[in-house]
Amino acid sequence: MTNEVLPLPTPDMNGDDLFKLGMMYSTGQNGAPLDLISAHMMFNLASMRGSMEATLYRRELSKEMDREDVAEAQKAARRWLDQGHTRYAA
Repeated sequence: MTNEVLPLPTPDMNGDDLFKLGMMYSTGQNGAPLDLISAHMMFNLASMRGSMEATLYRRELSKEMDREDVAEAQKAARRWLDQGHTRYAA
């Protein structure tokens, strides 16, 4: 049994960094599990930090997800922001 650390967003990540995390979760690569809710959350956060590419990926991913899962991803992003990680794109 391995004790791998899941890749998580940090307050200092920019839109590109968060987009890369979204890609990792949407494909299940580089130590991240395949998790569309987490991917949507990362794309949402990346979009708020200026990643236009993340905005497009989030929109496409939403089409593949249940409405409840999209709502859960949005709640997760809000919880993360509520923890004080609120640096938006200029």
